Amino acid sequence: MPAGGGCGRSGYPRVPDPPVPDHPLRQVLRQLTPACCPSRVNFHCHTICSDGSLSPLELAQQALDLGLEHLAITDHHSLAAHGPAMEVFEAAASEGRAVPSFWRGVEISCLLEGCLVHVLVLGFDADHPSLEPYLQGRALVGPALQAEAVLEAGHQAGGLLLLAHPARYRLPFQRLIAAADRLGFDGAEAWYDYQMQPRWTPTPLVCDAIAAELQQRGLLMSCGTDTHGLALLGR
Repeated sequence: MPAGGGCGRSGYPRVPDPPVPDHPLRQVLRQLTPACCPSRVNFHCHTICSDGSLSPLELAQQALDLGLEHLAITDHHSLAAHGPAMEVFEAAASEGRAVPSFWRGVEISCLLEGCLVHVLVLGFDADHPSLEPYLQGRALVGPALQAEAVLEAGHQAGGLLLLAHPARYRLPFQRLIAAADRLGFDGAEAWYDYQMQPRWTPTPLVCDAIAAELQQRGLLMSCGTDTHGLALLGR
């Protein structure tokens, strides 16, 4: 759910569908194009609350200055940035400024096909206990590290689960997306700057192939800068 106001299934066993199948973020993601990021939407960025360089206040201010329509801060295993960022948006809204729809987000490490990957959980209920173990600033170990466990926890909390930057891992993105689809993931990050340019630009060919794979499977597509530096327009 927003943290505040406001672009071929197989026959394998699957975890249950999300508790909120008509999640409001689904419609937003269905309308995304490669041109939406970084000036209109950003569903993947970090602050000093994990491994980023921007404070939550600085990131929120840059989001306002850019005129973002939708934003999710996705620190690793932490929601600490959400409160301070929300205060910036509430203050701006009280002055009559346009503010982004601010969606609760987090990036969680897990094992998929035996490969350590990152999963973006978006639009979830922060008060639901299922995700609490994953929000303590570090990755878990044992059974809780498996993608199935993360998926179940995220869906129980009413969130959407998306495989982050599918082409950054040691296994081919086709295999990882197929595995995520079998488990019941909602989608993946289709557009990503794998070349890490000063201004975010989706990498040709790779992103096109990922988007085509997701479209063929009927999965949601997301995009974000994965900002770790000092400018929300780049990584």
